[in-house]
Amino acid sequence: MKQENVQVVVSSRVRLARNYHDLPFSNEHSPENAALCISRAQQGLTDQATHEFALYTLKELNKMDQFSLMEQHLISRDLVQRSDIGAALIREDKQISVMVNEEDHLRIQAMQGGLSLTTAAELAFAAEEKLAAVCDFSFDVQLGYLTACPTNTGTGMRASMMLHLPMLTRYKQIGNISQSVAKLGLTIRGIYGEGSEALGDLYQVSNQVTLGRTEEEIIEAVTAVGKQLIDMENVLRVRGEKESLDLEDSLWRSYGVLRFARQMDAGEFMEHWSNLRLGASIGVLPVTLAVADELLTTAQDAHTKKYKYAHPELNSTDQARCAVIQAKLNVKED
Repeated sequence: MKQENVQVVVSSRVRLARNYHDLPFSNEHSPENAALCISRAQQGLTDQATHEFALYTLKELNKMDQFSLMEQHLISRDLVQRSDIGAALIREDKQISVMVNEEDHLRIQAMQGGLSLTTAAELAFAAEEKLAAVCDFSFDVQLGYLTACPTNTGTGMRASMMLHLPMLTRYKQIGNISQSVAKLGLTIRGIYGEGSEALGDLYQVSNQVTLGRTEEEIIEAVTAVGKQLIDMENVLRVRGEKESLDLEDSLWRSYGVLRFARQMDAGEFMEHWSNLRLGASIGVLPVTLAVADELLTTAQDAHTKKYKYAHPELNSTDQARCAVIQAKLNVKED
């Protein structure tokens, strides 16, 4: 994988929407059917030879643990809202998670770092094959896979990439890009998908259309647009290097704030995090991409709240966030 791809693409994800053929599509008012879906999903994934799946029943988790899973992109906001019937089967390496009783009976998703949609798709389809062996999915010869929302009918696939585009944001190019991408049947959303903000200059690029396109065509389309955005972002990074003093000043200021601030809310963290990751990407700041990407999860609200409970000397979540950040940046307190 090219280094410039990793610098811009944080992760790739493929999600498959599937429903069992013999059950109504929504289990919202049927606890019995919801329980059956969980049982079937468990059965399909218990014979994995190399990886084990852990079952997370959301009603048995507190809100902090639910949001912690969401911050890791292992479950969705919609599943959290259906916590009375929702569950997730998560593989031990966290590359595959199967959400049960979200909008559809199953949402099978596979995640990979960098520009790796093909690998993510292979993982998702391998899990789907195991799940389908227990009970057939609802499928129409002409329409394809049938889903609760018509926009997912067809392949039922959503292929997406999370891209870090600070320079395109800095030069106010995102609006034009969103319009151009929409003409190709793709969309750009925020960090947690539909309806979320583009915090930290992070954007999800994904397909809008699932009907009338093959899985291969969807992956090719999203990958092609992703590569174009990588090229555009890198051109502006080179331009930024020519204006290096202003850019470097911004990056180092964020680095200083992250190292020495005593309290910080999530919104401010995301602003400085974007500069931290950009500085790591272009070799300006003494931080690795791996550290920056790990902080993207561990410095979010649910994770820092858990950290605070383990460290009672900390008075607030915002104070705990700074402790988490500074520990990861190897900063010792005086």
